[in-house]
Formats: sequence, C-alpha cells, structure tokens
Amino acid sequence: MNDPNTEGNLLSVRRKEWVSPTVVALTLGHPDGRRLADWAPGAHIDVMLPNGLGRQYSLCGDRWDATTYRIAVRREADGRGGSAYIHDHLRVGDRLPIGGPRNNFPMVPADRYLFIAGGIGITPIIPMITQAEMLGADWNLLYLGRHRETMPFLEELSGHGERVTVVTSDQGGRADIGACVSAVDDRTRVYACGPQGLLDDLARYAGRWPAGRLRMERFSATDALRPARTEPFDVELARSKRVVSIAPDESILDALGAQGVSVLTSCREGVCGTCEITVLDGEPDHRDSILDDHERAAGDCMFVCVSRSLSDRLVLDL
Repeated sequence: MNDPNTEGNLLSVRRKEWVSPTVVALTLGHPDGRRLADWAPGAHIDVMLPNGLGRQYSLCGDRWDATTYRIAVRREADGRGGSAYIHDHLRVGDRLPIGGPRNNFPMVPADRYLFIAGGIGITPIIPMITQAEMLGADWNLLYLGRHRETMPFLEELSGHGERVTVVTSDQGGRADIGACVSAVDDRTRVYACGPQGLLDDLARYAGRWPAGRLRMERFSATDALRPARTEPFDVELARSKRVVSIAPDESILDALGAQGVSVLTSCREGVCGTCEITVLDGEPDHRDSILDDHERAAGDCMFVCVSRSLSDRLVLDL
C-alpha cells in the first residue's frame, strides 16, 4: 500500500452528495487533477480523517474514470466518530490522506453471478454489476434493507429491471436466504457484503459448497472459534534473521512494533488487509475475516494484527 502520509496521496473532496437520508457519497480526486491508481471491482481505499480516525471504504464509482474515486459512507449512530465527521464536518475542497486501493474482495470470471447486498454493503457490488454487464455475464442482485428510503443507489439500480430484487424488513420481513441460494450451481459465483447476521446465514448455507463459490466481505471481525494459543511462539524475520518472541497476550503486530519493526496497519481487527505479510515457514493461526478456507489452508500469508501461530515458530518475509 502507498504511504498515506505522502503528498501524492492527499486527495481533495470534489463532490459530496446524499444518496439516502443516512448515506453520503464522496467523489475524491487529486488536487492537481493527476491520474489515480487503477482499481478493480471489490477494491477499497483507506481514508485518514482529521479527527485521527482511519476507515476503509469500498470504491463504488466508475473504474474507467482515472481521475476520481467514489465512496459512500453510512452514518453509524453507535460508531466511533468517523462517519459522523464525514457527514457533519467534511466539506468540498477538504483534503484527506488516502491509502490504497487494495482488493480483498476480487471478482473472478464466471458464467453467472449472484450478488447479495445488505444496506451499505451495496457499495462494492455496484462496480461488480457494471463489470458483469460489460462481460456479458448473467447476473442477479438481492438487495436487502430495513426501509427503501434509507437504501442507497436504488434509483441507479432500477435501470436493471427484474435482475434486481429488493427486500425490506419493514414490508416483507427477513429474506429466505436458503431459498435465494438454492439454485446456485457450479457456473455461479456468489458475492455478498453486508451485516454479520446476513453473512453468517450465507456461510451456513454454503457450508458444503466448493471453495471459491461464495466470497464475502465483512464490515467487522468475526469471533475465532478455536481458543487462542496459550504458549509464546517465535517470529523470525527472514530478511534480517532477527527473532521476536510473541507473548500469549500480545499481537504479532504489537510485538514487532516494540522491537522497532514497522508494519503498516489500519483496522487492527483483521478486516482491511493492510498488514498482510507473506509467510515463508510455519503454520499461521488465521483469525482474520478476509481469507477464505482455501487461502487459509495455503498458509502462505497472514494478517499480523490479529492472526497468531499454531507452530512454535513462524518465518515471515520481513
């Protein structure tokens, strides 16, 4: 990831518009109009706010527009202040340090796609729909929310007609996720983003699917099912041959930082992907909400803000 503190990554707010009563969309561009880094559907950027908070937001604009990024931010009533700052204080012309783009939710080729979005989870799905249209792939969208009036981009999506199914809890109750995915076959890839309850339901129904058929992006970290390792373990830094001991009550990230080893990080919850490190040897204990089962089994990378080790020693590409 690019260093968000460099001048080249300071982007200006070019436009601020409300796309629902609770969601504001921001269009960002370089103050000098320079070309921005390319991105693909599923990518997000890190946004560093003047109040000291850093947040990750999916890119939901036109990937072929090389001079702007578009994100959408829902006001979180119980949040830590990031969305409130953007809604209440951020103005057109303000400049923000930006990191990325980075993609933990890549779209792979398929004959057919089923997109499932809950609320603000629609943001990474919008560019995927555009991509599916460009490729001539068959697709459908199930878009879930509490009230139609609070669901962003409904007007934009209405042009797709019957491909889009909108279900709101205030009118039809909860969607039958099992029925929605019952027809998913080997030709279909399912991409889902939304609240934890929705994704947990999907994961249960997809438990017997082949790896890769379902791909999800979570807003928040999931609870690890296995108990954390209770013994210390060592991390060897392959480039310097240094060995750092990790205590049971500290993260790899914090232990490395205490030894002067800097690793770029953002969420510290295993959801953003900023602190991804290549694993050269050893067996990582994955505790992130990013990797799928196949990627976890490969054991060739890890997110050191939350993940630990199942082996006595890990060798990292640092």
